[in-house]
Amino acid sequence: MHDATTRKRVHQLLTSGQTLSEVSRQTGVARSTIKGWRDQPDRFSLRVASCPRCLDIPQLPEPHDKYAYLLGLYLGDGCITVIGDPAKQVWSLRIMCADAWPGLQEECAQALLAIRPGNKVRMLPRQGCTEVNSFSKHWPHLFPQHGPGKKHNRLIKLEVWQQEIIEAHPGSLARGLMHSDGCRLTNRTRRELPSGTRWYEYPRYLFVNESRDILRLCGETLDLLGVAWRYSKPNTISVAKREAVERLDVFVGPKY
Repeated sequence: MHDATTRKRVHQLLTSGQTLSEVSRQTGVARSTIKGWRDQPDRFSLRVASCPRCLDIPQLPEPHDKYAYLLGLYLGDGCITVIGDPAKQVWSLRIMCADAWPGLQEECAQALLAIRPGNKVRMLPRQGCTEVNSFSKHWPHLFPQHGPGKKHNRLIKLEVWQQEIIEAHPGSLARGLMHSDGCRLTNRTRRELPSGTRWYEYPRYLFVNESRDILRLCGETLDLLGVAWRYSKPNTISVAKREAVERLDVFVGPKY
């Protein structure tokens, strides 16, 4: 995938009267690719403009709240893989959603469609879950956390533009994270009283992830929301105080 700067350079050289071969030698872009750009300029310009990060002045992916939600799903249960010929640089964003939560699957599909409205969204049955995916050449531009290997074995750090979105929509990111690697459950505790054993029940959120970076990001997002949390295990964030659960319920709530 050639960035907007390279494409703009190719356009400038072509309009100056240089041949396809000359432009190819100067830019390193294949002659056949340059010919396609020259012969189909309308299609080329639309394809560049369709990605907010490929513009000469990059923009933030919109709608911002849907992007924040999708980022949470990707960090938890998503991956980006190349499709077909690697030279063509077509990528699939794949989100694995449990079949127990059909509403979550639909919300994931709607978020994918909102961010890349020109791309088809597929829902493929897998063992015990459904893969919600969409093909695009631009997924690595929109989710630069993509990389080789498992997420907990590599650095996960937000770009400045992503941080800007999250600070404006922390609730959407929290919802995406909890919808992927989190849950809202009823916790039961026992207390021995003079009158006998008494059981108490209260709602609680748990977020489990093996990546220290993603756990840190979850904690920072909860801080932005004013939600009290703690580590109940090295890989688990717990939200258990009544006021904190009620606050998080505004943005997340039980899966559906």
